[in-house]
Amino acid sequence: MGPLVPDIIPREIDLVFAFFIGIFFGYILEQAGFSTSKKLVGLFYGYDFTVLRVFFTAGLTAMVGIVILTHFGLLDMDYVYINPLFLKSAIIGGLIMGLGFVIGGFCPGTSVCAAAIGKIDAMFFVLGGFLGVIFFSETYSIWEGIYKASYLGNPQLFETLGISRELTAILFIVVAVVAFYFTTKLEKKLNPNEILDDTPKPYYKYILTGVVVLLILIPFLPDKKASLLKKVDDTNFILSQNIPMMTIDEFAYRIWDRDKKLIPVDLRSEKEYKQLQLPYSVNVQEFKQLFDKKLYRKINLRNNQLVFIANDELTEKKAAYIASQIGYKNIFILKKGMPEFIASYINFVPTKIDEHASKLVLDTYRFREMASKELPKIIEENKPKSVTNDKPKRVLGGC
Repeated sequence: MGPLVPDIIPREIDLVFAFFIGIFFGYILEQAGFSTSKKLVGLFYGYDFTVLRVFFTAGLTAMVGIVILTHFGLLDMDYVYINPLFLKSAIIGGLIMGLGFVIGGFCPGTSVCAAAIGKIDAMFFVLGGFLGVIFFSETYSIWEGIYKASYLGNPQLFETLGISRELTAILFIVVAVVAFYFTTKLEKKLNPNEILDDTPKPYYKYILTGVVVLLILIPFLPDKKASLLKKVDDTNFILSQNIPMMTIDEFAYRIWDRDKKLIPVDLRSEKEYKQLQLPYSVNVQEFKQLFDKKLYRKINLRNNQLVFIANDELTEKKAAYIASQIGYKNIFILKKGMPEFIASYINFVPTKIDEHASKLVLDTYRFREMASKELPKIIEENKPKSVTNDKPKRVLGGC
């Protein structure tokens, strides 16, 4: 249900929404006439192409939706499960399933729809499906070799063709229009007395034109992720940004106080991060990792304060600016960066200080002298046994 879950719909109730969406989907199938086996069989015998048009339209709608949502950063394809391709089993399974469609007159979705309104043939079809699943599971060892043969990974058509997602969607729309045109002509010829579609044709033209124009324009519209990554390359622009700073002394005190709401976002290399890993910190080695929704949900909590730390203030500002533009809250950068913090607290060197210095200077020196003995212990106590960089994991799903 991306991109709605969990940003808009909480995970605790996403299945409730899925339940009602399923009911609505079944209602649409029934209203389209898919509860009768004549519709599906009509496609194979060439006298009714409703199934072709409906599912082709559904596929195109999903394709266009993914292209648009991905472009504007509302959907992360790294989390979308893509079925692995086992070529031999796909061909054999397709032939078996196609034969089952013709004999039974249903597909898995339409059979459940028809069974729900009390059609006995559909109930037997659903029962046959369950028995088939059980049979395959119990005899899996026999079919495993065929099932896993000709593994080709997780290919996507636009990558295989070497073209963009947008162009792939446009090509499929063209194929759909051609297919719809000729199948409609064929249906009218075979069913001259039947009214196939009473929707005014201009509606189709307007919708189709709008979708194609949008797909053509998308590559020229600013991609939010690419736009932000490009903008931070402008040093003068970044330096002009007013981002709140946290002094190294406040930062040290918060660590010493074991403040769990202080989240250091460490922009240093993995090697540097492992050498000095601050409590409750996360390692972000590349700016693009800030767009990871998993990281966003992990650290962007209401009372957290995110302090971006790096070897220089400019890098901190760049990351903080990107974070501020994509929804992160309570953002700070560490004043003078990590080298100053390390020199003042981790590698503290006692020096002679003027007794006539201001009270602030004297207090700061005493605090640094005292904290330099405690901070390494606190950092070591809170250091996890291993450092892991979380990578996006694809979520299983689909039909």
